[in-house]
Amino acid sequence: MRKKVNRVLEKYLPLVDFIAGIVGPNCEVVLHDCSNVDESIIAIRNNHISGRKVGGPLTNLGLKLLKEGNYKSENFLLNYPSKSPDGKDLRSSTYFIKDDEGKLIGMLCINIDLTGPLAAKDFIDAYIKCDIDKSEDHNESNNITNILENLSHSIDEIIHSTIKDTIKEQNIPPERLSTEEKIHVVSQLNEKGIFLLKGAVSSVAKILKVSENTVYRYLNK
Repeated sequence: MRKKVNRVLEKYLPLVDFIAGIVGPNCEVVLHDCSNVDESIIAIRNNHISGRKVGGPLTNLGLKLLKEGNYKSENFLLNYPSKSPDGKDLRSSTYFIKDDEGKLIGMLCINIDLTGPLAAKDFIDAYIKCDIDKSEDHNESNNITNILENLSHSIDEIIHSTIKDTIKEQNIPPERLSTEEKIHVVSQLNEKGIFLLKGAVSSVAKILKVSENTVYRYLNK
C-alpha cells in the first residue's frame, strides 16, 4: 500500500487538473513524489499521451536529475525534447518541488504532444517552400525573371512602383541619370511591359524629367 502523500506535494495536486484543463488534451501533467522513485507518480492527467498511470516510476531523466543534484541551482527545466513510449515527439518541462532545506521532494512535469503541431508545420513548410521552389523551377524554364509581384490597386500605382524600383537599381537619383542611363531605364521598363499600360509614357517622362517625345525616341533606340 502506498504511503500517504507528503503534505507539501498535496498542495500541488489541484495544479495537475488546473494545468491540464487549461492547456487541453495534448498536455500530459504528472506529479512525482521523489521519495519513492519506483512508484513516484502520485497524480497524472491526459495519460493517453504516455500510457503511464499512478504508481508508475520516475523517468530516466528524473533519476539523473535526482542523482546529480541539478535542482540545487535551478528551480525548473523548460521546453526540452522527450519521447512517448510509442515514439511521439514531446516538449517537456519540469518544476522542482523542494522542502524548506532545499531537498528535492517532488517534480511537477508537463509533456506537450507535438504530433499535431509538427504535422501542421510540415504541411505549411511544404505548401509555402516546396511549392514555391517547384514554381520557380517552372518559371525559370519558361524564361520568367525573379520579379516580386506587387498587387497594386491602380494603374498609376503599378506604373509608379515599377518605375521607382527600376530606377532604384541604378543607385542614382533620376535627376542625375545620364542619357545612356535613362535609355537603359526605359529599355528595362519596356522589357517589364510597363508601356502596355495607358499613361506610362507620360509618367516615365515626368519622373525622368524628359519630354514624352524623348521617351518615344528612347524606345525607338
